[in-house]
Amino acid sequence: MKIVKIIVLVLLVVFVGIQFVSTARNQSDSTPKTDFMLVNDVPKDIKNKLEISCYDCHSNNTAYPWYNKVQPVAWLMENHIKNGKEELNFNEWADYSDRRKKSKLKSIISQIEDDEMPLGSYTLIHKNASFSEDDKKKVITWLTQLKDNL
Repeated sequence: MKIVKIIVLVLLVVFVGIQFVSTARNQSDSTPKTDFMLVNDVPKDIKNKLEISCYDCHSNNTAYPWYNKVQPVAWLMENHIKNGKEELNFNEWADYSDRRKKSKLKSIISQIEDDEMPLGSYTLIHKNASFSEDDKKKVITWLTQLKDNL
């Protein structure tokens, strides 16, 4: 029984200790001129859906929830955001070549169709980020037209 108390105490000390390790914040005060929404004529309903469902991980400005202050959750979020921005950063859209834009649009369409994006771990907490069938149809149709016009 004494060993269990020691293990619990050590785990508690470690948990409290890691709370003092900070993470990088993905926040910006401005929207760059290269942003996807600024360089494309995005309809309002599609713009809203992409911002709610995609921009937290795929832009330079994440809206952080309260639980981002708790480790190890903050580390997991930081990793998701870093990986998301490496794959696609909507704030840098105008800097992509037309070939890369087409490739990204094709990938976005495919991942929305296959319910791969947004991630299940994200929509579990952010219910409004999920795509309804109507949302999927509207967004995919618009993205397909954008891709075909590049």
